Amino acid sequence: MLTTNPFDDDKLHEECAIFGIRGTKDAAAHTVLGLHAQQHRGQEATGIVSTDGDEFKVHRAMGHVGDVFGKPQVMETLEGIAAIGHNRYSTTGESGLRNVQPIYADFEFGGLALAHNGNLTNALQLRKELVHRGSIFQSTTDTEVIVHLLATSRGPVTERLITALRLVEGAYSLVLLTKRKLIGVRDPRGVRPLVLGKLGDAYIFASESVALDIIGAEKVRDVEPGEMITIDENGINSQFPFNRQEKRFCIFEYVYFARPDSVLENKSVYEARKRIGEELARENPVEADVVVPIPDSGVPSAVGYAQESGIPFEYGIIRNHYVGRTFIEPTDEIRHLGVKLKHNANRHYIEGKRVILVDDSIVRGTTSRKIVEMVREAGATEVHMRITSPPTAHSCYYGVDTPERQSLLAAQHNIKEMCKLIGADSLGFVSIDGLYRAMGEANRDKEHPQYCDACFTGDYPIENVDANSGDSAKLTLLREQVR
Repeated sequence: MLTTNPFDDDKLHEECAIFGIRGTKDAAAHTVLGLHAQQHRGQEATGIVSTDGDEFKVHRAMGHVGDVFGKPQVMETLEGIAAIGHNRYSTTGESGLRNVQPIYADFEFGGLALAHNGNLTNALQLRKELVHRGSIFQSTTDTEVIVHLLATSRGPVTERLITALRLVEGAYSLVLLTKRKLIGVRDPRGVRPLVLGKLGDAYIFASESVALDIIGAEKVRDVEPGEMITIDENGINSQFPFNRQEKRFCIFEYVYFARPDSVLENKSVYEARKRIGEELARENPVEADVVVPIPDSGVPSAVGYAQESGIPFEYGIIRNHYVGRTFIEPTDEIRHLGVKLKHNANRHYIEGKRVILVDDSIVRGTTSRKIVEMVREAGATEVHMRITSPPTAHSCYYGVDTPERQSLLAAQHNIKEMCKLIGADSLGFVSIDGLYRAMGEANRDKEHPQYCDACFTGDYPIENVDANSGDSAKLTLLREQVR
């Protein structure tokens, strides 16, 4: 029996990856490569929709990019000069083929495909109203709400999209494909990333710049918050059809989600993680013999911590990269060994030493406890845990799969209690201001925070409408448009 890997549930899971390209005869092949470079953002399912300007081709399936699109007979069906693709890790809707993106639908103006990274915070309200009016949903994702709003709007596709997105709340980066257009759009606060690239005469949208690197494309720029870019035979057109709002890019992209070789918002993710490690060393010093990263996201920050503290850096834990998102259901007898499926202590660099472990976050704390135990069993005399983010005490509603707040260790315990629970000799987190300093800010502006940091502070920049009672203003607007 195959099931979701039970040893992966102690991390904030990646959101989703999107990719779109128009203007090349190998659009689907480029999309496969772009999705492969962004596999870390979603490992549950993947899909591609392509068009040759007359017909659409669709292939979606559960699994990794290489498995789904590794067969020539699959790629031969995805002809066209334009394509969009999606890697999914479910944050709304159950895991299953009907929720795999891109979503494709036929409208009165023709076919349209849509891929979404993020989460809509008023999707439930809008869905109920749309069902009341006769809409029939084929999936349980919030993304399909946008499709139905497009269907009930009027005018050309760009006007329909503007009308639809003025009705939604939440975080989103979208790519849409019609027979003649490729459209990329980002929510007014820019919570989720989206970059614009160019390869010859082709234009590209992607969640991260690494998707451009793999196909030899150049990054033109980040899509701006609230910007909608349309690419067709006439070239590229940019507009800002939504009310401007304060930018709140997700700071956790730099801590964990993005690949370290990505550049987001003109900042190198690798350099940002090194600076976080330096801040962590200044704020949480401890006498030790070796700095050990918990692979892979902890590596750049551990380098920064080691350089700032003067304590040697060593790969004291080795990761097995061949453990996927599925694994044979373990028995209770071997469940406690699960952490060793992914990590193993490199005893030579640990035995008899005072060890500093550097990791990106503590969610439930179960994995941290097992790693601390593993390092002690390898002969460490002391184990000090250092975390490159502030305590994760709040759930995310903007496209990141986080546990309910009562399951978050930092929501139930102070740092001293957390340290005891994971079995470490000491535990230290980078402060919220230290994290902002690593981003190049003097400190966090409490009145107007420069990033979305709600998982640390509880300061949510976008209302979670579905969690509150009563009708929202957007729902009232939707009802008025129907009259």
